[in-house]
Amino acid sequence: MEWETVIGLEIHAQLATNSKIFSGSSTAYGAEPNTQANLVDLGMPGVLPVLNKKAVELAIRLGLAIDADIAPRSIFARKNYFYPDSPKGYQISQYELPIVANGHMDIQLENGDTKRIGITRAHLEEDAGKSLHEDFQGQTGIDLNRAGTPLLEIVSEPDMRNAKEAVAYMKKLHALVRYLGVGDGNMQEGSFRCDANVSVRRPGAEFGTRAEIKNLNSFKFIERAINHEVERQIDIIESGGKVVQETRLYDPDKDETRSMRSKEDANDYRYFPDPDLLPVEITPADIEAVRATLPELPDAKKQRFMVEYALSAYDASLLTLSREVADYFEAVAQGCGDAKLAANWVNGEVSKTLADNEMEIAAIPVSSAALVELLKRIQDNTVSNKIARDVFAAMWNGEGSADAIIDKKGLKQITDTSAIEAVIDEIIAKNPGQVAEYRSGKDKLFGFFVGQAMKASKGKANPNTLNDILKQKLEG
Repeated sequence: MEWETVIGLEIHAQLATNSKIFSGSSTAYGAEPNTQANLVDLGMPGVLPVLNKKAVELAIRLGLAIDADIAPRSIFARKNYFYPDSPKGYQISQYELPIVANGHMDIQLENGDTKRIGITRAHLEEDAGKSLHEDFQGQTGIDLNRAGTPLLEIVSEPDMRNAKEAVAYMKKLHALVRYLGVGDGNMQEGSFRCDANVSVRRPGAEFGTRAEIKNLNSFKFIERAINHEVERQIDIIESGGKVVQETRLYDPDKDETRSMRSKEDANDYRYFPDPDLLPVEITPADIEAVRATLPELPDAKKQRFMVEYALSAYDASLLTLSREVADYFEAVAQGCGDAKLAANWVNGEVSKTLADNEMEIAAIPVSSAALVELLKRIQDNTVSNKIARDVFAAMWNGEGSADAIIDKKGLKQITDTSAIEAVIDEIIAKNPGQVAEYRSGKDKLFGFFVGQAMKASKGKANPNTLNDILKQKLEG
C-alpha cells in the first residue's frame, strides 16, 4: 500500500526592528558576543519588559497580506523551559490568543495547479541566545546578543503532502516577508528559519505520529531533510516499529536526521499569562493605518505584469519572486519599451550572472539604466543578442558603458548586405560538397553554413540578414 506524507511548517521570521521586542538593545547582526544584551534581555530582578510597537505593526502587516484575522486583543505568556542560552528560564511568547490567526497562502505546484495552504496562526515572541560549540575545547560558549530579538512565528496547517510543496510554500512566504519589509529573510544569519513537522499515514487514515525537524535554514536542506525523514518513518512502520514523537536535527553532511530530544506538548511548558505585560489591544483604525502602507503584493504584481506587459505566467512568476527584481525589471522594460526583451534578459543573463556570483540584485553592478542602453543596441541592430552577452559581461566587470565597450572592442554588427554576401559567397565556394548535399535535400546542413558564416564574420553578421541571404544563395 502507498503512504501519504503530511507536513506542517513553523517558520520563524526575525522582524525588521532596530531594537528588541521588549528592550532597547540593538538587533544589529555581527556584533561581538554579549555586547547587545541588557538587563531586560538577561531577565535580571526588578526590570520590566516594554513591548516594541513596530513589532506589532509588522505582525499586522503580514496578517493583512495573508488575509488573516487580526485579533483585537492578544496576550503574551511565559513559556517555561531551561536552555543554557535562555537566561530567564522562560520565553515570552503568545499562546492562547495570538495576534494573527486563520490566514492562507496559495502556492503553485509543479504541474501548474494552485494549492491553498492554511496558516493557523502567527504570533509574536522573543528569540533565545545562541550556544557556540566551536573553539572552546569541549566547552560551550553562550552569546546572548540574539536574546530578545523579535520573532514572528508563522504556523501552517498540515496541508502539504510532499517536500516540494513545503519548499514552494516556504519560498513564497520568504518572498512575502521581504516584499512587505517585515524582515530581511537572511537565512544565513538565522533571520528566517523553519521547523518542519513530518508524519506519514495510509491515504485517508488519521494523522500519524509526527517528528519535528528543527532549525532548517536552507530551501535545499528542508527538501532533503523531509525526504529523509519520510523514508525513515516508513522504514520504521514497515519493520513493525512505532514512530515516536520527538524533535530531530538534520545533518546535511550525512543527509540524515538524528534524535535531539522527546517532543514536548503544550502542557509541558506550563504556559501562563506574563504578569509584566498588558494585553495588546488593536483597533480597526490601527489596522487600516497599517493597510494603507502595504505595497503591491506578489500575486497582484504577477497578474499586473501578465496584463500590462503581456508576459507569460512563468516569466511573471520569476520576475515577482522578489520586490527588488520586479522593480529592476520594470525600470528596464519601461526604459527600452520592449517588456519581453527585458524579461528575457532579467530572467536570463542577469539572473544567471547573479547566481554565479552568489549575489542579490540589490548589489548588481549593472544598473537598470545601463542595461537599457545595452538593450537599445540590440534593438537598433548595433549588436546581436549573442554579442550583447559579451558586452554585458564586460559591463559587469566594470569596463565601461555598453556604447563604450562596443566601440572599444569593435563589436558593431555587420548589417551591410554586400559585406555579408561576400562572406557567404566565400563559404559556398569553399564547400561545394556540402552545397550539393543541401540541394539534394539535406536541409539540416543549413546550420553548418550559418555556423561557418558567423565564424568568418567573427559573430558580427546580423543573423536575420545572414539567414535570408544564405537561403537565397543556397536555393538559387
